[in-house]
Amino acid sequence: IAQLTAQKDTLYNKVLEQAKVLTGLRVQAGKDIEKQMQSLLVPLGMPNVRFMVELTPRKEPDPKGMDCVTFLFSANKNRAVQPVTQIASGGEVSRLMLSIKSLVAHKADLPTIIFDEIDTGVSGEIAHRMGDILQSMSADMQVITITHLPQIAAKGAQHYRVYKDDSGAQTQTHIERLSNNERVNELAQMLSGKNITDAALKNAQELLGIL
Repeated sequence: IAQLTAQKDTLYNKVLEQAKVLTGLRVQAGKDIEKQMQSLLVPLGMPNVRFMVELTPRKEPDPKGMDCVTFLFSANKNRAVQPVTQIASGGEVSRLMLSIKSLVAHKADLPTIIFDEIDTGVSGEIAHRMGDILQSMSADMQVITITHLPQIAAKGAQHYRVYKDDSGAQTQTHIERLSNNERVNELAQMLSGKNITDAALKNAQELLGIL
């Protein structure tokens, strides 16, 4: 028992040493992440954003070390930073998640990344800028994005339409690749609804850069 107790204490001290090294790496990485998140979020319509990585010591180590990591955030000058889950609105969460996943994807060297309506709660110029981030990510990996925003759909190299067919005994979901002309019509429909207007067609062509 004495031998096993001594062995346990030795191993426990080694765990604490490794956890201390990990904490030091996290402190430095946290500073880098804060700077990078700031640079990504300001162009996404958050000029007064503050993003912080908070490390809280645990009483005992677990498989992830001795730190509890929390992302703190504030988009307003007069509001203190709080955990993202408690303070961020739907549109802010979308922009935060895109920025975080952009950083993670590049570090992890992922071959493919899928975004399912990452643009929820945003529109207009902010949607354009989010589309630019997605487009820049596609230079290093395959990016598949599910979106209802024409500003983002227009950024893709390929455009697929997903639709449901209720004509049979059961609903079937289909996906089809759009030609250039079909893509213009699809974007125009996203802009103006079922009744496509000339203005919507022109806007769709502008988004695709074919005017």
